[in-house]
Amino acid sequence: MARLDKTAALEQLVADVSHSSKYRDICPELIGSIGAQELEKRRNLKEAIKATKNKLHQVGGAYLDGRDHLNDWQAMLQQALATGETEQIKQTCRHLMGYHASTRERLSILDDFYSTLFSQLPPIHSIVDIACGLNPLALPWMPLPESPTYYAYDIYQNMMDFLASYFELMHVEGHSHARDVIRSIPTQPADLALILKVLPCLEQLDKQAPYQLLHTIKARHIVVSYPIQSLGGKSKGMASYYEEHFKRLVENDNWLVHRLEFATELVFLIDTYPA
Repeated sequence: MARLDKTAALEQLVADVSHSSKYRDICPELIGSIGAQELEKRRNLKEAIKATKNKLHQVGGAYLDGRDHLNDWQAMLQQALATGETEQIKQTCRHLMGYHASTRERLSILDDFYSTLFSQLPPIHSIVDIACGLNPLALPWMPLPESPTYYAYDIYQNMMDFLASYFELMHVEGHSHARDVIRSIPTQPADLALILKVLPCLEQLDKQAPYQLLHTIKARHIVVSYPIQSLGGKSKGMASYYEEHFKRLVENDNWLVHRLEFATELVFLIDTYPA
């Protein structure tokens, strides 16, 4: 296929995928990156489009429910925040986090998860949340000083718009961006980077992505976590497999690593500048 033909085919693929209801809110950068790879592997444009959609489902679509109800979610948050009641706000955030598989799996441990993590950390004033999903809704559980700065990145533009309104409602200096974090790794300095159950998904797209991400972000502390069971509920051997995966990523680094295990999640807390 000539270069011009490849360019035209990729433009057509991105346009086709972007116009589908399920993938219309995914950042074009990611669609184009996956599409270019699939065009090289597939016999024709139709096959490449199908394969691109399948890959997008694996890394994003399988996790998020109710994406067409973000306006309703915003109204629910406004109503909860208007009460000024902490427990009402938490209850609403907990309900909304149930619409994303990653945060839904964390709900059963939510009360312990962040209190345990932050008890191991100095005061945190800035957070970078990579492939965040709806995790910023857990802010009420994070023992942060007043006026924290929160940078949120994910592939869905409509979800990032929702989080922008959420940050405003919460009076948090928040920045939410739709981005392909493999091709455009965030590099703003932060006290803490959250990389929660993200690395296995990134590895499906690029084998080198987990290593590159860990060693490019600029955070003093990094929290990396892995799921202990699959979306289908299978768990046999996952914790040990992912622990070995993580060890290979950091084996040549002079980082201090603290291991924590929760009922649904394996966590590694990294100090990138140990004393």
